[in-house]
Order: sequence, then structure tokens, then C-alpha cells
Amino acid sequence: MNPEDEFPRGLLRPELFLGVASAISARSVGVNLSVAGHPSGSHYAGGRYGRGEVGEFVLIEGQQNLLLGRIAEVKLREPERRSIKADYVGNTALDAIGHIQLLGCVSMEDLRVTAGVDAYPRLGDRIYAAPHRFIALLPVLMERKEDVATVTIELGSIDQSGESRVSVKPERLFGRHCAILGATGGGKSWTTARIIEECLKHPSKIILLDATGEYRDFQGEHVDNCHLGSPLYDTTNSQECSLPPTSFIESDFIALFEPSGKVQGPKMRAAIESLRLVRLVDDKGSDSTEIRNIETKNGNDDKGCIRIENGLIIKAHQPKTPVNRLLYHFADHVQDPRESFDVKLLPHQIVKECIIDPDWNDIEKWGKVSDQDIGYCSVLLARINGAFRSNALKCVFSAAENPPVTETIDDFIVNERRLLRISMSGIGYEFKAREIIANVIGRHLLNLARNGDFKDQPIVVIVDEAHNFLGRHIGSEDYIAKLDAFELIAKEGRKYGLNVCLTTQRPRDITEGVLSQMGTLIVHRITNDADRGVVERACGEIDHAASAFLPNLRPGEAAIIGTDFPIPLTIQMQKPAIRPRSDGPDFQKCWCVASSNSTTATDVDPP
Repeated sequence: MNPEDEFPRGLLRPELFLGVASAISARSVGVNLSVAGHPSGSHYAGGRYGRGEVGEFVLIEGQQNLLLGRIAEVKLREPERRSIKADYVGNTALDAIGHIQLLGCVSMEDLRVTAGVDAYPRLGDRIYAAPHRFIALLPVLMERKEDVATVTIELGSIDQSGESRVSVKPERLFGRHCAILGATGGGKSWTTARIIEECLKHPSKIILLDATGEYRDFQGEHVDNCHLGSPLYDTTNSQECSLPPTSFIESDFIALFEPSGKVQGPKMRAAIESLRLVRLVDDKGSDSTEIRNIETKNGNDDKGCIRIENGLIIKAHQPKTPVNRLLYHFADHVQDPRESFDVKLLPHQIVKECIIDPDWNDIEKWGKVSDQDIGYCSVLLARINGAFRSNALKCVFSAAENPPVTETIDDFIVNERRLLRISMSGIGYEFKAREIIANVIGRHLLNLARNGDFKDQPIVVIVDEAHNFLGRHIGSEDYIAKLDAFELIAKEGRKYGLNVCLTTQRPRDITEGVLSQMGTLIVHRITNDADRGVVERACGEIDHAASAFLPNLRPGEAAIIGTDFPIPLTIQMQKPAIRPRSDGPDFQKCWCVASSNSTTATDVDPP
């Protein structure tokens, strides 16, 4: 694109003249608004211009380059303030002053835009409203000449008419990660759906963690749908998947079962090590020469053999030496948090670990069963057994016949599909199941990225309702588990070709460390002061003056800011063709039918 071809008559149009600079400071410019008294704006080239309204982009005719700014305030001087009364209909001689926030410079040579100010204007320099088409081209005009984009994502437009469309490169949107923020009803879900639609036009790879199932209408030849649990809506075109416990690591089980105190945690960890040892012995054969030699220290002495019954290590009154030798020999496997074991046997093995140590009649053996320790662990045992029976974790412990979601992800990476939607709406909130399962999926993706699986085809993971999954710490003080898979993706995934796009209505619930890793923020209406403060601190490209516009954004309107968008850009997002089903119940329809089929109290004759 040649910017000069876009504006053959130049950027500064006399029809868009606003006034002259009357005050200069390091961060703003004051302008005498010559048309402030007009009762309404004007129309030019098919678009409406406020000619001095708050939020309007302007161009300042500087001495070296043009300056780009935005009107942040309009007011009257004190003597004229009293002239504005209830019967005011306009006064062309009204002497108003506007405060313009300086945003960047526009090169007079090729119209390229850069953030910052290279030379300040002088008093009397003329100021014009910026053409809508020019503002829409800001993402392109901020690129270097050699960065020619052949693939772009069309997001929306600058004006309500939709004439000045805004398109951005995927590298700008996802290259440094992305976050879509906004309060309920601000248009966050529509923006997400619009971005997905645009990505599907290209041979992209998008994985969507659909927390509520509102994106279930995405279907077609380029889309794979799968679900965990039992969603309420129709799943005809969706494959039910499982997440086997073998995908879990030790910290996941700690987060899931939440051992507490000085007894439950050590007993659970000892039981996990014992079950890993059982699996290793089974793999090698309990009668193998290797196992026998380790148990008896290469045949130099004989302290007995490890006793395994029904997949459990029996310790009460049994010799310690063979077990300890095996634990020492296989320490790399037994103490590896990623090593799998039969989790269904965990509560039984915990009971086997509850013994008195040592047997004072023979210090080479463990003592008898400790009923006291079993009592201390009773709550933990009940929690584990409850998790096994919970519907929220059915996809983990009771769905072995369904394909693992990890295999579905692996297949999606190598097939020709462009979107994999993983619905998590069927997973309940008990046992922190949603957070833990999402964290397991995120860790699987990060491991694939570290292995180099995405070096030729980058992957974008969209995490819907991300505040439910990020920054979670589960467990007691002694045994706390940090669910940090997506935080690690935000910190290191980019160099492996794994990018994340977070959507949330509660930015304050996402750590600032994660938000600060988001190179691009698409911010819808935010009314909460704490949320706006988090956005300001996380993004160095927005100051208090710019964030003041966020509470007043209309539904569907968003501000794009970030490292790759140093000049905040406010656009009206285009409505997606496939709209997310985020609406609540239709009370008018449901209650109207109910009331028409029932008899009210006034219709009933008194007894």
C-alpha cells in the first residue's frame, strides 16, 4: 500500500479545520476551537466529524512533521462559561479551548507514523480533524516499509458507517500474546468470535478452550469440536474426550486432593512413590535378576524381598532394606513428578503407609499398622474417594473408553483443520476440576512447544474466561500447588511458536506479571477502578488520560493498545457472522408462556 495514493489531496483538509494552538506543554497542546459554538458536527467524505469533540483524533501542523493527538477535554474560559444556559442553541463566536493529548508524529515524506514527539508545535500552528481513513490505517502506517503484509485480520472500523476498516497483521495481534478485556456486555465475546472467523480464512492453527460452550456454533470443514464432561447442549458434532490420570503430575494430584497437616502430605507422597515403584517392578518383573540383585544388594546379604499384594506394597512388619534399596536405585523415576502410577490404588496405599516406625523388636522392619495415622488421613481418603466418584471429574477417572484430549490435540496439530474447540462447560467446579484440567491441557501444549512441534506452524491458544484458570494456588501452607501452565506459556511460549490469547471480564484476577506479557490488549468497556488500574500498570503505552475513555466505550467498541500499538486506537468491532451464545434466559418468552397457561389468584372464586 502506498499511503500517498490513499490521500491524493493530502491529510490536512480545510473542511476539517478546528483551530490553532494556544498553549504548549510536554504532554498536551491547547487549541482555540473556532467551531466549538456550532450546534453539531459536520460530514466529510461519508463520515461524521465532531470538529472539536472529546475523543476525536486530530493532526497538528508542526514545523517539521505533523503531530497526531486526541482531544481529551473541551471547556470554556470562566467569563464565557455563564453564557451556556438551558436555551443555548449555538454561537459561532463561542471562545472554547480544548486540551489535546499528544500521541505521535507523522512523517511529511511518506506519512509513516511513530510514537513520541520529535518537535513540539508553536503557538498559532493550525490543527485539523484527522480523516477517518488515516486513523484506520494507523496499524499499517506504523509498520516499516519492508514489512509488507499479505495476511491481515479485519477487526472493525473507525466510524459507525463502517467505511474506514481497520486491519492488523497476525504478528501484531498475537506475536507478543494478546488479551481481550472488558466488563460483561461490552462485546468481549463478539470480538473473540470475530477474530476466530478472520483466522479461519487463513491456514491458521487455533485452539479454543471454551469455558461456557458459547462458541459451539463454530462448525464446518475447518473445525474440530470436542468436549470434556457432559455439556447441557447438543453434542452431535462434538467428540467426547477424556483426560486420563497419566496426563497429571504430582502437583496436579496435590491440587486435586489437597493434603493438609503434617501427616496427610507425607503419607500421600510416600504412597505415590510406592505405587511408582510397583509399576517399575511390574515392568521389569518381580522375579527378574535385576530386581533380586537390588533387593539383596547384589547377593552380598539377604534382607528379604519386597512384598507386593494386589498392586500395593505391604510394609507393616516387613523388612525395610529391600524397599529402600529399590527406592534408591530407581530414585530418578520414583521421585520424578511426571512419572505415572495407578491413582485408583492411592487411598489403599496411603493406608499401607500408616505404620508405626520402627518395630522396636526388630529395627530392620517396619512396625504395626497405626490406627492413629489412619484417623489423621481419613479426611484425605474421603476426599480422594469423593473425587473418584465426582461427576466433575468423570472425564478423568470414569471415561477410559473415550479418546484422550491430549491425543486429539496431537492429531489437530498435524491435520488440515484450523480450529480445535475444546468445550469445558460440562466440567463442574467441585475439587477445582476446571482449573486443574485446564492447567493440564496448558502444560501439554507447553511441552509440545518445548519439543519444537510448533516451529513450522505457530499455534494460538484462546483461553475463554481466563480469570478462572490463571494465577491459582491450591492447597494448604505445607502442600500448595501452583497452577501456572498458562503463566509459563505467557512468559516463554512465544519463542517456541506458542502464543496465548486471554479473554476475561476480571483483569484484576489475572496477575500483573501475566498481563504485562501481553503485547496487545483489546480493551472493551471497563468500569471497575481496580481493573483499569491493572490495565494501566500492565501496559506502559496507556496513561491515565487514555484509560479515562475506557468506562465510556459503547458495546462493541474497543481500544487497541500495547507494545505493537503504541498509539491507542479506538474502533467499532465488526459483528461476527457466527455469534457466540452468551445470552441469558429469555424471561419474556418463558414467563409469558407460563402465565398464559396458568390461572392467577384474581381469577379464582373465593371459597
